[in-house]
Amino acid sequence: MQFRQQALAKLQSPEELDLPVRFARPQGWLVLSVTVVAMAAASVWALTGSVTSTVGAPAVLTYGQGSYVLQSPVAGQVTAVLAKEGARLPAGAPVLEVRTGDGDEVVRTLDAGRVTALAASTGQIISTGANVAAVEKVTGSGSPLCATVYVPAESAAGIPAHASVDLTVQSVPSQEYGVLHGKVKSVDRSAQSAQQIAAFLGDAQLGEQFTKEGRPVAVTVELEKSSGTESGYAWSSADGPPFALTSMTLATGSIRLADRRPVDWLLP
Repeated sequence: MQFRQQALAKLQSPEELDLPVRFARPQGWLVLSVTVVAMAAASVWALTGSVTSTVGAPAVLTYGQGSYVLQSPVAGQVTAVLAKEGARLPAGAPVLEVRTGDGDEVVRTLDAGRVTALAASTGQIISTGANVAAVEKVTGSGSPLCATVYVPAESAAGIPAHASVDLTVQSVPSQEYGVLHGKVKSVDRSAQSAQQIAAFLGDAQLGEQFTKEGRPVAVTVELEKSSGTESGYAWSSADGPPFALTSMTLATGSIRLADRRPVDWLLP
């Protein structure tokens, strides 16, 4: 009954038309103002700002000229290994001595380079065409290193010329010495098979490893040089590691893609 009486009393009372209408409290105006400013800022950013993205992919440090697998032209028993891993050899340098039915034969390098792997040992019986060594082509002792990053094919089209690249080198603690800096030098036009990668790097295992998720595109990265570091290259830290870098060192590359406007991401 109490609620009924209150309702009847309200109906019988005259309307308060002479009182001012209150549209919003001060707190409401504050919230509205903040919302409008935020929406305006978001609109300006969507039209004039940019979104930076990166693509990460496995990489390897090389001299950029590729490698080759040295095969034995004869069959027989290896009597001497005449080269060492890591040695730089000119073209035609002796690598193995093999005893055949017609006498001793010497297996020699085809091109100048650095021996990255030896697959034969003294006393081993090898056949004609057997892989006996992997040689990385190097023009001279002062040849600069570069990096080859194997990027997924669907991401390669978004890589601009001279894009910045950060390389986390496997043999260098990044927490202490940072990452290696570089810039994109070239992007291959076609995806590469495991056999093509193995032929370039002289390592079939890396060819299989880099193609597990599909055929990638090879991106050549020119490393930024620095006279103030032991390695001779620029790092995110001031000094970088206190040792020189060697080719065929594995790394992970982070390539900066072309900047895109946020509106490109928001609109279908």
